[in-house]
Amino acid sequence: MASTGGDILEMRYNHPTLGQGVFYPKSNEGNTFDLGGFRNADDQNMISGDAEPIYQMNRVRSTVEIVVANDMNERNDLQLAIDLASSPIAAEWAISHVNGTVWGMTGKPVGDLQSDVNAATFTLKIGGGIMRKIVG
Repeated sequence: MASTGGDILEMRYNHPTLGQGVFYPKSNEGNTFDLGGFRNADDQNMISGDAEPIYQMNRVRSTVEIVVANDMNERNDLQLAIDLASSPIAAEWAISHVNGTVWGMTGKPVGDLQSDVNAATFTLKIGGGIMRKIVG
């Protein structure tokens, strides 16, 4: 089966105190998924004196980084992202891809939240636990 890349269609969230909502990604942007889990350190010196490899395994969180539309008139997307980041409680996320898959994770906005007011966009990075495919 051929791989299908393309746009993220929407990012839905469900937060216990802030409610439910959706962010709409901008089309034709390079968005990234890191599913999280374990990583092996990449260090040429990770070997013992008897030439046996040493594997240093560390757990990393999942992240998704997506350029989203910023409606400053009605949806107030940037302020909503700031509110989600400010909450001590993480939200449940469902991220829909054009290929029909939906990815889920629990997390919250991390990093800088700054709007490009000319392009009416901002980069929304969600950090959380392990990301899993829930549809597709």
